[in-house]
Amino acid sequence: MEQQIKSGLQHPKLTRLKIAKRGFFIILGAIMMALGIEVFLVPNMIMDGGIVGISIILYNLTGISLGVFIFFLNIPFFFLGYKQIGKTFTISTILGISILSLATNYLHHVAAFTQDMLLATVFGGIVLGAGVGLVIRYGGALDGSEILAILLNKKFPFSVGEFIMLFNVFIFTWGGFVLGWDRAMYSVLAYVIAFKTIDIVIDGFDESKSAWIISDKDTEIGDAILARLGRGVTYLKGEGGYSGDDKKVIFCIVTRLEEAKLKSIVEELDPTAFLAVADINEVRGGRFKKKDIH
Repeated sequence: MEQQIKSGLQHPKLTRLKIAKRGFFIILGAIMMALGIEVFLVPNMIMDGGIVGISIILYNLTGISLGVFIFFLNIPFFFLGYKQIGKTFTISTILGISILSLATNYLHHVAAFTQDMLLATVFGGIVLGAGVGLVIRYGGALDGSEILAILLNKKFPFSVGEFIMLFNVFIFTWGGFVLGWDRAMYSVLAYVIAFKTIDIVIDGFDESKSAWIISDKDTEIGDAILARLGRGVTYLKGEGGYSGDDKKVIFCIVTRLEEAKLKSIVEELDPTAFLAVADINEVRGGRFKKKDIH
């Protein structure tokens, strides 16, 4: 029994197919980030945040290869990542940053896609963010600043996000003195665009909604959702905190396009029903597949 518990707590070994898939997307993401940096941002003297941002500033000050700075400045975070997050994450991160360093060196002499500052900022941020998002989605990282923020979060009363924000304020301010304040402002814009793109890549476009419905007409509403939306429902047992009455809670998952129809069904059958809707970034398993509506 004890052996079964221990085996259940251990991380299962990845299959070769999963390792190959993870490696492919981490390499692809690192190359995309390198493209965003070398063919959009760096030729127009625009920075990114984090360790990559520091590397871009040092490259402009010294002329030493950007890839060298990216790799060596991230080395301490390999060890921090191993202690804080684990072996698989560290191996994935080493792979991603190594490919990023090599790809930036290889692409350094490729001509910039555009000299227009706004286009370079927007498309550089999108391509860079998509690359970073892919690597994070498949278990790695391309910048050590977040690992540092996780470590500092355990020792100081600030959140991970607050540490990253403070870190990047320092980098963009330093960049303003080195590259000029107009470049620093474009850099902030590129960073924001990249940040939002990362969210889209990690969470996906097909965002679903979870709905919680409490009504005395639970059966009618559940049947209507099944018949008119083609979505299955789950009935949960609940108890009113004020009245103490037994309640049935209807739980279901719908797409964004079906949200309005769900609300109209509930309002039509029970205008006094309690309805709560929340965003869900990913749905797996169960019977989420939509049934035909007749």
